[in-house]
Amino acid sequence: MPSVSDLSAGVAFVGGSYVPIAEAAIPITDWGFLRSDATYDVVTVWEGAFFRLDAHLERFMRSCERFRLDPGLTIAQITEVLTECVRKSGLRNSYVEMIVTRGQPPWGSRDPRQAVNRFYAFAVPFVWIANEAQRERGLHLKVSEVQRIPASSVDPKAKNYHWNDLTMGLLGALDAGADTVVLGDAAGNVVEGPGFNVFCVQGGTIVTPKDGVLEGISRRTVIEIAETLGMPVELRALPAEELRRADEAFLSTSGGGVLPVTRVDGRVLGGGVPGAVTQRLLQTYWDWHRDPAYSRPIDYGR
Repeated sequence: MPSVSDLSAGVAFVGGSYVPIAEAAIPITDWGFLRSDATYDVVTVWEGAFFRLDAHLERFMRSCERFRLDPGLTIAQITEVLTECVRKSGLRNSYVEMIVTRGQPPWGSRDPRQAVNRFYAFAVPFVWIANEAQRERGLHLKVSEVQRIPASSVDPKAKNYHWNDLTMGLLGALDAGADTVVLGDAAGNVVEGPGFNVFCVQGGTIVTPKDGVLEGISRRTVIEIAETLGMPVELRALPAEELRRADEAFLSTSGGGVLPVTRVDGRVLGGGVPGAVTQRLLQTYWDWHRDPAYSRPIDYGR
């Protein structure tokens, strides 16, 4: 039997069984690996409760439908698998992922309809996409020259692993000394970065790209918070130059919530520290984690 320490590093659901994360694997011939032919979603657990699990499950099922993938489980069954991964790991703060891959059609066939889709899940310790120092001072964001895959090619509203453009953009940003990257479209508007949506604040109005982006659950949460607080929000095209000249900017992601941005392409935003609007949204985002309307406690005693 695996030790407690093995399970505390994470637990995965593979082939109908729960295994330590270090033992989790998929077949090398699965088209999810060979062709990035898969969809997924990530929900977080904070202080022993899922945050907005229903919204993540709804989006996951829509993504499966969009890519013609079948998880083979109901929403209730997926909920139980995710819960069991967290319960077995004992993690109170966790990053929980659900995945459906295409699987593999019979040898010699190129027909994806003949493949048996496969469902996987895992829970690991909570993932921050920015470290503590970056969150304190604000991130340096670079606008990449790499263009995001157009929505006419891969639907960004369905969560996917087509990340080569994001990876190349991120490598360029890191090489240039920035912390992370945002990609744009063919018209010169910023759209999204690797695992996050982007926002800016100008004259008290919050702006975030409307098209060409994954409609993140954290993005949705920020928009709802802003509306609750009476802050004006615009969903529209966001030119890169407008982002560079913004009063404030921030990212939204399950891997950290609201993350302040204080530099864009080397240009300091505001006073070079996280702005007042960003700080208020950040605080409220974490306050909502304790609201029973958005959280689903996990029974670790079973």
